[in-house]
Amino acid sequence: MSVPWKSVLELRSDRSIAHGSEAALCDAVRNGADLRIYTEFRHDEHIDPSSDCSERIHETAEFRCTCLLDNRWSAGFMTLRQPIVLPDRFGPRASMSFFLYNQNGEQGIARPHLDGGPVIAEPGPSRVDAHHDQPKYHEQDHWDAGTNAPSSNFIYDFDLFRYGVRDDWQEVFSHTSGAEVVDGSIDALADAFSKGCEIKVGIRGLCSDLARDPGRVPDHEVFIQTGSCYFYSDRKLFIAGTHPIVRVAPAIPLKYSSRNWDFGWLMVRTDGLVSRLIYDPYTLRCQRSQGYHAIRWFVR
Repeated sequence: MSVPWKSVLELRSDRSIAHGSEAALCDAVRNGADLRIYTEFRHDEHIDPSSDCSERIHETAEFRCTCLLDNRWSAGFMTLRQPIVLPDRFGPRASMSFFLYNQNGEQGIARPHLDGGPVIAEPGPSRVDAHHDQPKYHEQDHWDAGTNAPSSNFIYDFDLFRYGVRDDWQEVFSHTSGAEVVDGSIDALADAFSKGCEIKVGIRGLCSDLARDPGRVPDHEVFIQTGSCYFYSDRKLFIAGTHPIVRVAPAIPLKYSSRNWDFGWLMVRTDGLVSRLIYDPYTLRCQRSQGYHAIRWFVR
């Protein structure tokens, strides 16, 4: 069986590079590549420290939303994951598990709860747990405990990290935020779409509004696949609705903190318009907004 995935970066448990390079991963993300990360760990070290099961577990996770910062730093988000308690059930509260992995193995988790549970605290710094029963878990900071949207940043010393990419997307059209063509053509995009190709977009500057200092926002591009697509054939306008995204204030490395992240869906157009349907993770109230962005369009 031909496998379209290849490993471009592998880290050891101490996050030193064993194979590949960060540059190769950034090149793939820049090309719109899909990202999956393979890790290994033991059940009694990572899942349940009280267990007598030391079985080694192999995990591959999908990072459907990716980001390239300053043209040199890549990261990915899990956007569809519900918390699972291995080996037999879901977590105790319905929520999303927005895991974030940077190219150097630094990780984060944001967890907007979906069950309408009580809110007992205001957003802000929270106590950092030493995790004495999990010596491979190193929590760097913790935010918003007791709210509807706790988050934290950490490093877990997995036995290895293997960054796998499927780098077979083809860029067929790109334009500025003012709809000036940079490369390719909308006709090539429309032709590929009409033949059943998948569509993916890379959107410049999508998360700038989350930055606390607007004057110090790294250049960044967010990549996300689309679902339903539409082509207005007379006016030559292509429109697509994206899969869910997670947004975080641009920084190197990417990290969660109070009120620097959200999630939702986008509608993107080839005239640069991006309509945002964004959920406030603390209230789950929907916010609608629009802006114009440079966009690259990929097909597969």
